[in-house]
Amino acid sequence: MITVYFATADQPAKPQPVQCATERSLMKAALAGGIDGIAADCGGMMTCGTCHVFVREPFASRLPAPGEDENAMLGYTAEPRRANSRLACQIALDDSLDGLTVDLPRTQY
Repeated sequence: MITVYFATADQPAKPQPVQCATERSLMKAALAGGIDGIAADCGGMMTCGTCHVFVREPFASRLPAPGEDENAMLGYTAEPRRANSRLACQIALDDSLDGLTVDLPRTQY
């Protein structure tokens, strides 16, 4: 088990922890943890962009670069893309991501 943290736009200094198993996506961890702000309308098929997150350092630079499809989908998110924007469905959790913290956009729509 690892712990990942989700910070809302209203309370960025108080990220909500979620304990989760590895070998699943950050999106699935958010849904299982009851995180508001991750809609995941497409269920992780990378067709909606409603699991948009902003990954904090030092983890943003540790993640593999987004693939071509993820890069394209990030162009259609409700909140403008940033340098640290990712789709939570494309972040595969492993032990090296224990402590990962992401900021949620104000809206996914």
